[in-house]
Amino acid sequence: MKRGVILPITSLLSIIFGTFHLADDIARGMSPGGLSNLFAVVICVVWLYGTLVLAERRSGYIIILVFSLLSMGVPVIHMRGVGVGFGTIRSGGFFFVWTLLALGVTASFSVILSVRGLWSLPWRRPRSSNIQT
Repeated sequence: MKRGVILPITSLLSIIFGTFHLADDIARGMSPGGLSNLFAVVICVVWLYGTLVLAERRSGYIIILVFSLLSMGVPVIHMRGVGVGFGTIRSGGFFFVWTLLALGVTASFSVILSVRGLWSLPWRRPRSSNIQT
């Protein structure tokens, strides 16, 4: 697989798992299903733009890094509190926990790949010369 394809794929998977998880939270009543959840749509649009349009650019790597770091916190928050117990009482608990784990894995991998991509970029852009020959 091409090196530049792995990060967009893992980032897209993180977006998918994150939206699955949010939808599951709303369906279970753990998160209110109101207009406040449209903020997640804005986050996903920015994350998607950074993943697909700004791929292999510094700004794209930074967007993926920030949102992947935030997504890594979702499983931690649920595992520390009553979220997992509340989410697994009803039917579909397997899917709830699976999306938590899958989101944690893909987000962590996206963090690693985006840091690696940022590290491999040149630190300074060469300046174009204004001297005409």
